[in-house]
Amino acid sequence: MGPWTDPQIPELGPNVQRAHGRSAAALGRFMMGIRGWRVEGGIPDIPRMVLIVAPHTSNWDFLTGIWVKLAMRMGARFVGKHTLFRWPLGVVMRWLGGVPVDRTAAAGFVEEAARVVRESERMTLVIAPEGTRRHTEKWKSGFYRIAMAAGVPIVLAGFDYPRKVVFFGPLIEPTGDYERDLERIQSHFHAGMALRPENYAQPGAPASAPPEPPLSPSG
Repeated sequence: MGPWTDPQIPELGPNVQRAHGRSAAALGRFMMGIRGWRVEGGIPDIPRMVLIVAPHTSNWDFLTGIWVKLAMRMGARFVGKHTLFRWPLGVVMRWLGGVPVDRTAAAGFVEEAARVVRESERMTLVIAPEGTRRHTEKWKSGFYRIAMAAGVPIVLAGFDYPRKVVFFGPLIEPTGDYERDLERIQSHFHAGMALRPENYAQPGAPASAPPEPPLSPSG
């Protein structure tokens, strides 16, 4: 571990969902700095979005993401296995913005998540489209279906371990053509960025699961 470095935390715009106080922000900034991480780019100044993060190949991704969230004072919400929300860890997970999901009873999750995003004044929903830190052959399409059903854009965020950079990429407006949009989204990520490259679902692998309805904004 080297000397502390400036993580170069960008300011959030007035329309972005916010959370956490100065002490939490200072903790996140400190942890990023002592680990040598910095931020490139920034969150677009919009009130509602689906923020996807990749590659997701290690538990360190979650910790690094939490440091960034605290440092930027982002009010982002994320989903996690319901078993992680048991006492006492559940108190911390909820404070951080976690939402418990029972993966054995996932029916209706996309519709419910889309409804919450659509009806919120401000909402940043964070999803790891790989769905697991272990090796997988394809991304899950839930993030895309939620964005389409909620009528919100997809914002890209990535972990680049060789450079120790968390970057925010372009805003993607989903068109309804999943395969075409997915190719554009995945072009911003590659295995060489990951902490465990062997676990990354390479773009073009057999295949990206096609989304199920709904594919159009509702409500």
